[in-house]
Amino acid sequence: MGKQNFSKIKLLKIWEMLKQDTDEQHPLTTNQIIEKLRSVGIECDRKTLYQDIKTLNAYGYEIIQRRGQHNNSYYVVDRNFDVPELRILIDAVQAASFITQKKTAEFIDKISALGGSNRAEILKKNIVEFNTAKHTNENIYYSIDKIDEAILSERKIIFKYFDYDIHGNRVFRREGHRYVANPITMVFSNDNYYLVCYHDNHTTLTNYRIDRMMEVGMLESPINKDAHPKGIDLSNYRKQVFSMFGGESTTVTLETTSDLIDVIFDKFGEQTKITEIGNNKIQFTADIQISNMFFGWCCCFGKKMKIVAPNDLKNRLIYYLQILSTMYTTD
Repeated sequence: MGKQNFSKIKLLKIWEMLKQDTDEQHPLTTNQIIEKLRSVGIECDRKTLYQDIKTLNAYGYEIIQRRGQHNNSYYVVDRNFDVPELRILIDAVQAASFITQKKTAEFIDKISALGGSNRAEILKKNIVEFNTAKHTNENIYYSIDKIDEAILSERKIIFKYFDYDIHGNRVFRREGHRYVANPITMVFSNDNYYLVCYHDNHTTLTNYRIDRMMEVGMLESPINKDAHPKGIDLSNYRKQVFSMFGGESTTVTLETTSDLIDVIFDKFGEQTKITEIGNNKIQFTADIQISNMFFGWCCCFGKKMKIVAPNDLKNRLIYYLQILSTMYTTD
């Protein structure tokens, strides 16, 4: 190996070692660095190590030197992610049901490694266990990649789609015949990834859960732009279909007890204007989409929440409750 190439490799190894194995609390001494280099077949002495680190600093690879009485030590503080940021990413992966158990473990290892070996050990020792039912379709990652490619290339996709029977077995729709669709975008909602697309012979958009898609492929055929449903605003479509209360939009005034303020802010945003009306009661106005899910959400708070306006919406809630009552009062 030429002397120039050897020097480049040595510089690379020193940087990799310090970036992966050091931080402010865990520096490596000169002797430790020399020993680690020797373990991978690279000879180095104290004088050349000092020059190597000086060279790395000169080219923007910041290495901090801590002077000691007999031995200097070195560490890297420049991390792309802080520990709290990595913790948030790990928790998000743990909580996501569409990520399989196998992939969850792989992602945690990769995310932890971004903080260096010392932080990775701490992060993996303090993993929060979420009570999440993980999906089992390992093909979802390939499917997402293939759909992404098709959207960017403006080409059609082909796939099979399945449901589950009462025994948990996959049952393919259309007896296993493939779907052909024009992909538009992917949406993450309620712990699942969805493909938003349209078919050549349909007049509306269609959504498919990507974890239920199999054998996803990209066709040579370009998407059929002429078949794209007319008059659909994709932003509003996302809000209505993938929000908690997908349906007809309206403005509602709700009255609740003041102990539900956190619930209101969590659901409708911290910009929601709340008015105190006395007797430990508050009122607020919000834009919602009318659906049974909205009515169910209101009812889960019992007497603590009621619809004040509009009257038509109150009557629809009363009808919804009457239908439910009939289910339990008739044979």
